[in-house]
Amino acid sequence: IFDMRLVSWALLLLVSCTTYSSTALGKPENDIKTAVFLSPKFELGPGSVANKVYFDVDIPRGHIAIKSFNAEVVDEKGKSVPLQETYLHHWIVVKYHQPKNVSHNNNQTHIVELRNSGLCQENVLGQYFGIGSETRGTATDIPDPFGIEIGNPSEIPYGYEEKWYINVHAIDTRGVEDRMGCTECRCDLYNVTTDQNGKPLSPSYKGGLDCCPDNSHCRLEKGFKGPKRSLYLRYTVKWINWDNHVLPLKIYIFDVTDILNVSKGVSQNHTCKVEACSKGYNSSSACIDVKKTSLPMQTGGYVIYGFGHVHTGGTAATLYGQDGGVICSSIPKYGNGNEAGNEKGYVVGMSTCYPKPGSIKIKDGETLTLEIRYNNSQMHSGVMGLFYILVAEKLPHHHNL
Repeated sequence: IFDMRLVSWALLLLVSCTTYSSTALGKPENDIKTAVFLSPKFELGPGSVANKVYFDVDIPRGHIAIKSFNAEVVDEKGKSVPLQETYLHHWIVVKYHQPKNVSHNNNQTHIVELRNSGLCQENVLGQYFGIGSETRGTATDIPDPFGIEIGNPSEIPYGYEEKWYINVHAIDTRGVEDRMGCTECRCDLYNVTTDQNGKPLSPSYKGGLDCCPDNSHCRLEKGFKGPKRSLYLRYTVKWINWDNHVLPLKIYIFDVTDILNVSKGVSQNHTCKVEACSKGYNSSSACIDVKKTSLPMQTGGYVIYGFGHVHTGGTAATLYGQDGGVICSSIPKYGNGNEAGNEKGYVVGMSTCYPKPGSIKIKDGETLTLEIRYNNSQMHSGVMGLFYILVAEKLPHHHNL
């Protein structure tokens, strides 16, 4: 039965737009607009996994500055879905260019991905926006007069247009035998022994992204049955029109697994494995409680915003400057209830840093150290340790140091 109430709800979301004014730092009024969008529908049954990529998704158009971008999983009625039912492993939003004459959704013909300013290579961690289970409780607002610039016509090649794709990785844990093991993608629970290319996994690989691909299933309790349901990623975007008063920010994402190889002191190769620990539950030394990596920043700037990303068991993510001073320390918040946004035992938010503009500057060539801490009283598989910062190359003229 075609339910017009659902269609009306979805259309209302897609066209919803509100504004409010901002006059911070003495700049002229520039209305902040807010819009709410839905991803294409994905279906999940108990124990099943969706790791979907949707091309040419709805994003505010024009030459604008993004001021906030956040998301969550909702059902067909628009109700927030709690993590103990559907675990949002991650969502990411990636920018790309595509010829104008290609208009079909999910058509990847001649696309050119445009990554952020981060150090990882081969399009690893190249997204502009996105986090994981902590999305509802992590602030993403960018202070004035800064913003993430998109839609600059001078940066779009002739004959091309700027588009975006979203990757959503969600795991339905209703009725599963081991909910935590399913969210950590333990290989034995998914009965997975090969990677996405069909190559056998290493015997030491006990869990991680290779073991919970799209359309895989985590083991259910014997006899459990439940219905499939239709879900969406609902994402909320705030933005302003671009003008000369907005200062652009660069996006950097650091990975604690980044292994830097320097060739002849000139060429740098950053190999990011994304997962900090894939070994697991039977070895007390498999997942250490502290992991560090040191990485040089070729081009520095002023830190405007930052936060870390960890999985369950994480206790802190900290980024240090070369002098040992803390650039930003981000602490996970764990839920203690059942409702969406406060799920007991899950990471439901990360603390964020908003340094006073000009107070923290990364020098060109400065080596930063990322430290990730986990509580290893229980072994974890497939954990991650990332750090996200926004950096301005310059400040408002009256704040320059």
